[in-house]
Amino acid sequence: MTPQSIQVAPRSLWLAALKPPMYSVAIIPILVGTAVAYAETGQVQMGTFFTFLGSGILILAWENLSNDVFDSETGIDVNKAHSLVNLTRNKPLIFWVGNLLLALGILGILMVALGQQDATVLGLIGLCCLLGYCYQGPPFRLGYQGLGEFLCFASFGPLGVGAAYYSQAQTWSLGSQLAAVIVGMTTSLVLFCSHFHQVKDDIAAGKRSPIVRLGTRRELSWYPGCVPVFSWSPWLPLPPDSFPTGLY
Repeated sequence: MTPQSIQVAPRSLWLAALKPPMYSVAIIPILVGTAVAYAETGQVQMGTFFTFLGSGILILAWENLSNDVFDSETGIDVNKAHSLVNLTRNKPLIFWVGNLLLALGILGILMVALGQQDATVLGLIGLCCLLGYCYQGPPFRLGYQGLGEFLCFASFGPLGVGAAYYSQAQTWSLGSQLAAVIVGMTTSLVLFCSHFHQVKDDIAAGKRSPIVRLGTRRELSWYPGCVPVFSWSPWLPLPPDSFPTGLY
């Protein structure tokens, strides 16, 4: 990669590096968990919801930045012009900005926990952060072993949706966990699809992603059938009057 390659389309590169659409991955588990809580209790704590939402976005931003830092250490992003580390050429800056975002995100969750005098949500989100670190962070780098989708499923599914539901209801429910399973599967599918365009770089860096392990032809054979199932099924645990009108 050369300085000229970074200057081709700086705005588009920065947008690709910041990944705005990716933050829907943080929003959806919180929306689904809150929606199930509302369907079951008829109440929503809006302050808790918006605090949780902001914290979720901040924590996912930390994950995005820290992944760029950790990937820069393995050489897997050497051809990735839209890596934040490559764009700024300042790995320590990205590392500490990421940590600041993480601290702010955890602070928001701590405020929720203190307000409810219940540390359950803080513990769940803390576990999500630990799994997020293990995904790319040394010495674990479980994403390089093809385990990233499992971590993603747990963090954005049962743990993430469960934490959002608990923050509203201060209890557990089967409906929230049924929804969580599907949200986790859908989010894992998003991560899974991100491997297709970087197979060569993954192989060069020794990353054994599912695509590298099984090959693109085999993986593509079942992908089309997953999309409609995962797109509809998060709503199945909810009562009929909870469906968004846009689905009718």
